[in-house]
Amino acid sequence: MGPVHVLLDVRMADLSADEVLDIVDEHDQVVGQAPRKDVYARKLRHRCVFVLASDAGGRVFVHRRTAQKLVFPSLYDMFVGGVVGAGESYDEAALREAEEELGVSGLAAPVPLFKFLYETADHSWWSAVYEVRCTLAVDPQVEEVAWHAFLTVEELESRLPEWAWVPDGLEAYRRLLAWRAVQADRRTTS
Repeated sequence: MGPVHVLLDVRMADLSADEVLDIVDEHDQVVGQAPRKDVYARKLRHRCVFVLASDAGGRVFVHRRTAQKLVFPSLYDMFVGGVVGAGESYDEAALREAEEELGVSGLAAPVPLFKFLYETADHSWWSAVYEVRCTLAVDPQVEEVAWHAFLTVEELESRLPEWAWVPDGLEAYRRLLAWRAVQADRRTTS
């Protein structure tokens, strides 16, 4: 990576740090706003979207985050997504983030599945989980994605114990599998 790319990455990180986010309470109601850097520094609860993107064959888009990411740098993720901007809806953020990270335009609106509160000693955010089928040729955003591939579910699951994954993505994936099992059970019993 040349000096121009490094400078661009630093500038993108600075812009990202200044992005204003809604601060929410334990019921996901907006109680204020703050720049992202303050949200992370003060461990304020905010909103995020997680979009499981699959190709026409059902393979899942998996990527490694860049080292410049403000949260969980250089870790693997099976979701594209990110923070919901101030005044932005979850649905708007899901489409924006999916198109940005996949490097596509004209993507179908991601389908909302469920929400959950992700909380640890260091992080707290309401998480909306989506899925989308991407049949477009991807060209991932270099500021966000250091490596990527479409993996079968079996390939993805075989790498879960091998690779260093973002912890919120792992939690969202675990909840997604449980949610799908409940949905499948409902279909068979009705």
